[in-house]
Amino acid sequence: MPLQNRVLPTQEIVADEGRGLLMGNRGSLHGVDRRLGTTRWRSKAWICCLLDYKGVRRDPMPPGRWTALFFFDEAVALAAGHRPCAYCRRRDYLRYAGAWATGRDLPERPRAATMDAQLHLERVEPRTRRQRTTIAELHELPDGAMISYDAVPALVIDGKVLRWSWNGYAEPVEPPGHRQVVVLTPPANLVVLKAGYAPLLHSSAARN
Repeated sequence: MPLQNRVLPTQEIVADEGRGLLMGNRGSLHGVDRRLGTTRWRSKAWICCLLDYKGVRRDPMPPGRWTALFFFDEAVALAAGHRPCAYCRRRDYLRYAGAWATGRDLPERPRAATMDAQLHLERVEPRTRRQRTTIAELHELPDGAMISYDAVPALVIDGKVLRWSWNGYAEPVEPPGHRQVVVLTPPANLVVLKAGYAPLLHSSAARN
């Protein structure tokens, strides 16, 4: 039976057989029985990492240390409120921080703690601790953003919508006319995408 460590674009962490392109963590979320409790983060540093780094094999749930989380691809990770790891994905982290600075007209790249604090304000409702979403015009969203489309998570590419599942992205659909949608990706990550950060996407996204 799979462990409960697959992250959805809606931030939920589920047990699923689905495979992903990235892993990450939010701190230690599991107990000695390797089951998750009610806590969904121990730190504001929600990161996404390489699956394989220098060939090191890791226990996904070492006692009291960290809980390995897995993402279908980076669009899903960004939608869930994560950012690239500054250690194992250093180049991507610098591209991400650079896009953050460009999108906000800052003179230099911000520190990780600054970005994490802003992301946390935008990704979680303080009372319910549920995902915070926004409303936007579909045609204004950048490539790599994720939305809720007919109650299903979906990727936005070239103004088209690709429904998401662990089996891959569906064929692109072009909704008629102007349309407001529920956006899953936090505003800070939308800024990064608009500033030119290109996330690692699953191969099924190339169908459009």
